Amino acid sequence: MTAALSIGIAAAAGADVGARVAAAAEAAGLHALWVNDTPGHDALAVLAAAAGATERLVLATGVLPIDRRTPDGILASAEALPADRLVLGIGSGQLRTGAVARVTDAATALRARTRARVVVGALGPKMRRAAAAESDGLLLSWLTPQIAATQAAQAREIAPATHVALYVRAAADPAALRAIEDETARYAGYPAYAANFARSGVAAADTVIRPEELRDRIAAYRASVDEVVLRVITASGTVDDHLRFIDAIADAVA
Repeated sequence: MTAALSIGIAAAAGADVGARVAAAAEAAGLHALWVNDTPGHDALAVLAAAAGATERLVLATGVLPIDRRTPDGILASAEALPADRLVLGIGSGQLRTGAVARVTDAATALRARTRARVVVGALGPKMRRAAAAESDGLLLSWLTPQIAATQAAQAREIAPATHVALYVRAAADPAALRAIEDETARYAGYPAYAANFARSGVAAADTVIRPEELRDRIAAYRASVDEVVLRVITASGTVDDHLRFIDAIADAVA
């Protein structure tokens, strides 16, 4: 199996960067643009700009937190987006109790009212099982290729047609090494992610891609799931940095 290859950016990058990155990603033959939704920034607004700059590229959110975004609000914000190219990734956000039930209810409500696919960002085993059973797929994150393959197989035991995507933080430029180290340390400090690393028996640093290992690590990840989303880590976050990242990825998989 060779997974589809996509890229991910932060909504904080803005609509202009999103549009230029989306156009470059489509030209490079990448599958999708995923946009992280973060407080103060709207992933769906960035995707709207990306939609206007592309014709075929899949447009995805990774993920919309349901503790601050309701199904009604998500659908209203996504109304102008092309549903046939849209993937609504949702997650629990900061919910601490009843998260699985709340996410499942949101996925059910969205699937009933849109032609867009709905996937669930899932770390723990309960959320992964619910995502496989009640949505169109899973969005995994911060895993080694081996663990990702195991979790994908577990999901397919529940729903053979489920789509398993995986976010992988990646740096293509040696100048971005400090940035990817900082990102790794930050996530390792979050309780939910720290628990996931402990449960998996790996360190956060084992689950990223550095410039010197770009080709081999991308190949390993693409053998483990249905879609690999390379979350772009750059030195400065400029549009030129993002475009150079896409060029480097295209060279690595050529």
